[in-house]
Amino acid sequence: MTTTTETRGSEVPAQDAGTIAVPRLDQQLCFALYSASGLMTKLYRPLLDPLGLTYPQYLAMLALWQHAPSTVGELGEALGLDSATLTPLLKRMETNGLVTRRRDPADERRVLVEPTAQGQALRARVKDVTTGLACAMPLKAEELKSLHRTLTGFVAKLRDATSTP
Repeated sequence: MTTTTETRGSEVPAQDAGTIAVPRLDQQLCFALYSASGLMTKLYRPLLDPLGLTYPQYLAMLALWQHAPSTVGELGEALGLDSATLTPLLKRMETNGLVTRRRDPADERRVLVEPTAQGQALRARVKDVTTGLACAMPLKAEELKSLHRTLTGFVAKLRDATSTP
């Protein structure tokens, strides 16, 4: 029979009581955010499938509809992605006819990205995504606004904390 020792609200086997305590997964903020992100992506999938978009492609299109043309660097900064992650995504979107990529005539080192006519046409259909997501959300509008404010502030502070001086 194994006995247990109580340690900060979680039980650990008595034979492990002298070892280093490992934080519980369900008590980690990082895991809650990771889980929430995955579940949000899952909610978006059936709404984006009819548009032929993945969730990262949807985010890229939102950024491009807001400001185009954008350089790959500007787009990466807006999305929080590095060019090694973003470039294959943009290549797939270009192959699917959603965006064009071209060298900046003013600076050949920069690549400009902008939606094609087909990519712009998807913009009108995004209302369906927004409406569908609103119906699927398990929170009231005010709760969602509050959560958004909190997360936006949190992300800004994390960016400041992780930026290199």
